[in-house]
Order: sequence, then C-alpha cells, then structure tokens
Amino acid sequence: MPEGPELHLASLFVNEACRGLVFGGCVEKSAVSRNPEVTFESSAYHISASARGKELRLTLSPLPGAQPPREPLALVFRFGMSGSFQLSPADALPPHAHLRFYTAPPGPRLALCFVDIRRFGRWDPGGEWQPGRGPCVLLEYEQFRENVLQNLSDKAFDRPICEALLDQRFFNGIGNYLRAEILYRLRIPPFEKARTVLEALQQRQPSPELTLSKKIRAKLQNPDLLELCHSVPKEVVQLGGKGYGPERGEEDFAAFRAWLRCYGVPGMSSLRDRHGRTIWFQGDPGSLAPKGGKARKKKSQETQSGPEDRMEDPPPPRKAPSRTQRAQRHLPVKTPGQQPDGTSLQQDPEAPTVSEKRRRKGRQAPAVRRRPQKSKAGTPP
Repeated sequence: MPEGPELHLASLFVNEACRGLVFGGCVEKSAVSRNPEVTFESSAYHISASARGKELRLTLSPLPGAQPPREPLALVFRFGMSGSFQLSPADALPPHAHLRFYTAPPGPRLALCFVDIRRFGRWDPGGEWQPGRGPCVLLEYEQFRENVLQNLSDKAFDRPICEALLDQRFFNGIGNYLRAEILYRLRIPPFEKARTVLEALQQRQPSPELTLSKKIRAKLQNPDLLELCHSVPKEVVQLGGKGYGPERGEEDFAAFRAWLRCYGVPGMSSLRDRHGRTIWFQGDPGSLAPKGGKARKKKSQETQSGPEDRMEDPPPPRKAPSRTQRAQRHLPVKTPGQQPDGTSLQQDPEAPTVSEKRRRKGRQAPAVRRRPQKSKAGTPP
C-alpha cells in the first residue's frame, strides 16, 4: 500500500509531468468507479499537486480568459492499496484509469490518469485534507512530534507500538513497511506497549551546553523513534523512482527493494497484529504479542517471489465451513462465544476491511441442494 513517501513522490511526478502543459475540457471518470463525478470544465487550466501524509491534493487552476469563468478546484486523493498517477497518450490510456484529465489542443493529446487496479483509492472534490489526520511525518515534523508527545494519554497508546504507528491521527504517513523499518533500526520489539516506548522521549532533552552543530550530530547518531518517523520516509523520497510498489522486476523499484532492511527480508520474523496485518521484526516480539501467535521466519528461497507477496494487507481468510459441512466432516460446530472478538483502532482510513475485499470478489456460487434419497421398495417415505 502506498505510504507517505509514495504520495510525496506522486506529487513530485505530477508537478514535473504537468509543468508547461495546458489541460482543457471536462474531467472524465470511468464507468466502474464508485467515486464521485468531478464536475469541472474549463477551456484551459493548469494542474499542480501537493502531498500531506497519506493524502495528495490536486489543484485545477483555470488560466486567465478561460471559459467558462470559474474558480480553481481542489481534489484530495487517498491511494488505497494501488493508486498512482500516470501521464499517457489520450488514445492509449492505461488499464484501470479511473479519472482522466486531458490536455487541450494544439499538440498531441495527453491524459493525466489516476490509475487504481484494486479500486480502493478515493478522491474528494471538497479539496480539504481528511479531518482527524495528524500532521505529516515528512513535512510537518515539529507539529507531528508535539502532537504525539502531548497526547500519550490517548487509549491508542495502550496498544503495541507496531499498531500505534498505523494510527493516522498521530502518525500520518506511516504504514506497514515504514513501521517495520523504524522499529528494526531501534531494536524495539513491535509488541511493546506504545506508551512505554514513547514516554521516555518526553524526558529527552539535549544538554544546553552543546553547540547547535553537536546537537544535530547527536540526533543523527542516536535518533529516537519520532525522529526516525521523519528521516526514514525522507530516505525513501531521496531514492527517487516510485518507492513501494507491486510491479515485479521494474527498475524503478530495484533501489527501494535494496534499501529494505527488515520488511519482507529473508531471515526476519513475522507476526500478524490484531488487525491481521503482518509486522516484520527481528528478535523478541514484545510482551503484548498475540497469544498463540507463532513467529515465522522468511526463508531465503522466498526471495525469488515478487513484491506482491509482501502486500501490506493480507488476503482475507478462507470462509469457515458451514454447520452442514462441519457435520459431514465430523468437525465441532463453533458457538458464538468461540468467535474472535472484533475490535477497532483508528488507523489507515483507506485500508480496505476484510468484508470490503469479500464484496469486491462478487457473489459466491449458490450452494448445491441435495436431492432427497428415494425410499426402498415397501418402506414408507
């Protein structure tokens, strides 16, 4: 799933690709997208982008004299699991291009496309950042740090640190691969209580006797967790390319895969958190590790598998056998009291739930009805 660095890289791509281009006409939405129509029309407008955490804002700005006269329009995108922007010829649109902005004549007609294979991405024509999201870990570091340390009494920090890092109210831009890389560098067990980890940072103050250069050097040599929430995403941005992505074998992702130290790396252990999302780590998982959870190590032969095997959200579990199927297999029937508890934590609002994924797969085939057996001759039915 695209995280803060990927959204930032996407904004840089849009600004570079659209520099000097004039767009015109209506904005076109695919017939299969459930997102709202974008009722914008202008004979000439520019497109620019900015990112904040896990959101990207696209601004359509009409040029002087453009018809019909109208104000700029801003759209806020959340990429879901597979969203991205591409610029392509208008007569060769990429598959799954669910929103298209076309250039105006003269010149070859191009289209800036929001491409989303899995269709979990969202756009909001209101143009406002999603309420409740905290400051961006990448671009608003001081506000981000203050927001976390001043709210450690929040119940989100009762949870393991690996789960708290996905709470976008406090860690806007952090996702699955970033949390693994950050915790690994500091050797913090992923299932250590978040408040225990973060309370120590409230007392961390550099000595007033140190010069500014020495304070900076000390931070670089011994960064704390919140500092890494800022610097590790910056490393991904500096790699260039597209950052995290599912495409197999593309050169754009080679540098990113080489950069990873923990996430999906052979020799690392993994566990599922209570939301079913895999956290990669090394060593002790921590005191709040799920009971009965068994850490699995990534084997070296799995390195040949593609990055799609490292998806941030695991596929939904197979449907449990029905009562009839259990009876046929002589399996015990689960009572309601045996079902796992479903709890919630504010984290990636765009992350699809298991029920959403199941709905996208379509209806299941109807169950086959058994015909009643014929009674033997002379025996009443």
